Amino acid sequence: MKSLWFCDTAIGKIGIAEENGELTDILYPGENPDFDYTYKETPLIKEAHKQLSEYFNGERKKFDLPLRIDGPPFQTKVWNALMEIPYGETRSYKDIAVRVGNPSGSRAVGCANGKNRLPIIIPCHRVIAADGTLGGYGGGLNMKKFLLNLEIKHR
Repeated sequence: MKSLWFCDTAIGKIGIAEENGELTDILYPGENPDFDYTYKETPLIKEAHKQLSEYFNGERKKFDLPLRIDGPPFQTKVWNALMEIPYGETRSYKDIAVRVGNPSGSRAVGCANGKNRLPIIIPCHRVIAADGTLGGYGGGLNMKKFLLNLEIKHR
């Protein structure tokens, strides 16, 4: 069973979940868990909260946390490619599709982004449309703009 704790951050109260020593989920403010959990703050959740706070303060550009990345092989490839996008930079859905070996898979990349259970840590906010528009985002476009602007400011 996952442990879940809600923590105050620069974007509001977020949920951080872990299971068996791996981070499994980040829940945006107002988002409810769709999994069974125990309400408990663990050492890993404390560390994740610390690293997220450092990120929001512009002090951390890369996370160092054990992650559980569960998904079909294509989604896993996409999520790993997202973690290669440098802080403060963006890539298009097409760029990621090419990177994972499926040049015509821009929509599939978008779907994989939507299934990302570890937003911010797996930085799906850094993926934009080929024409430079933001496209969709699970936390909403204002959240995506906030995260991108934060990174540009602290680059």
